[in-house]
Amino acid sequence: MTHRTNSKRVINMIFIAGILSFCVAKSFAQGSRNNSQGGKRTRPIRVCPEFSWDRIPLYMHIRKDKSYTDEEIAFLARFPLITFEKANGHADHGSVEKGTLAAARAVKRTNPRAKILYYRNVIVHYGNYEANKALEKIRNAFLVDKTGNRRLIRGRVRAYDLGNADVRKWWVGTCSRMTAEAAIDGIFLDGNVKALEPGYLAKQVGTDKKKLTIDGYQLMVKQLRKAIGPEKLMIANILRARFNNGGLEYLSHFDGAYLEAFFYNVGKASYEDYVAKGIDAMQKAARQGKIIAFSTGFVVPENRSNMGIDEGHETIESDQEARAALVYPLAVFLICAEKHSYFRVHEGYSANENDHWMRWFPEYDNPLGPPAGPARKEGYRYSRTFKHAVVKLDIKNRTAEIRWRDATSDAKQDAPADVGKPHS
Repeated sequence: MTHRTNSKRVINMIFIAGILSFCVAKSFAQGSRNNSQGGKRTRPIRVCPEFSWDRIPLYMHIRKDKSYTDEEIAFLARFPLITFEKANGHADHGSVEKGTLAAARAVKRTNPRAKILYYRNVIVHYGNYEANKALEKIRNAFLVDKTGNRRLIRGRVRAYDLGNADVRKWWVGTCSRMTAEAAIDGIFLDGNVKALEPGYLAKQVGTDKKKLTIDGYQLMVKQLRKAIGPEKLMIANILRARFNNGGLEYLSHFDGAYLEAFFYNVGKASYEDYVAKGIDAMQKAARQGKIIAFSTGFVVPENRSNMGIDEGHETIESDQEARAALVYPLAVFLICAEKHSYFRVHEGYSANENDHWMRWFPEYDNPLGPPAGPARKEGYRYSRTFKHAVVKLDIKNRTAEIRWRDATSDAKQDAPADVGKPHS
């Protein structure tokens, strides 16, 4: 009797173990499908930038031809997520790669937790990179128009022929060599809109060549992920309301998105409809767990770039004017922000001319606290409540208001700055 009971228990245990193994395997497979189909890619927690709702989470995007000063490095080290743009440090260090590494290592010595991205444009060929020497040996590396002209971008810069497998291999190699460095935490991919927009350069190179460029770009992005692995970040300048789904349709290969030209309505869309679509795309991406780096100028000048792709910038000399202009874009960000969303407002990406890029507003020191929930939307008006702030945004009238419940003493002295002027 005892023998039969024990045998029955063993059989039951084997049966239960089999069911559990099947369920675990099914759950893993389903999770993998969800990640690939739903736009999510599992990131090791240690890869993500630090994040806190305690204060406004900030992002930095900057370039400087020469080395940064000790004061500038100390300032940069305050940011959890930093992109060192093209042209960093080449004047002192001989190449963009060496200049970027010097800056990244200096920041890491002060703040080892900072996540630093290396800039690469997927289609625009910029100078001062050490890797460019190898590119010159590749045949037919650049797009050419019907007259033989290779200076297709802004009439002066060459564009990569992404249909060329050797170019893609070279480009991926330039990124993977840099991410092999401990000081580099990932790649910032720029130029994605130029590569993906069907009309961009189509007249110059023809529609068939443009399609090969789009296909080559998409293949190159997959090759990059395979080359650098899952523990290095890929952040792309990709979310734009100009796309059918706001750029979400291209986001699955990336850990997050950088946003610029957010307020430049293109096509026949009105300003308010275009911005509303951009807000919706940013909210969805953030809720998927994507890293968001929202970047914009204090003032949005008229967009004179080809097809409205590139963002223009204007200088604001007065700190008081800059602070007033801060409110509207900050309100847009707060309406959309989720964990791992970061904010940057600026006059441009260059640190060569002045120290305006180092402005630190009293609002940055105000307690913020987590949101009570997602934003509410009524027509073109949005509102959202945080533990220490209430945000109201009207994109039809281009106005915003942020009421701080526990402002710093400096912020309290200039409370009217919390009401933004019409954004134009």
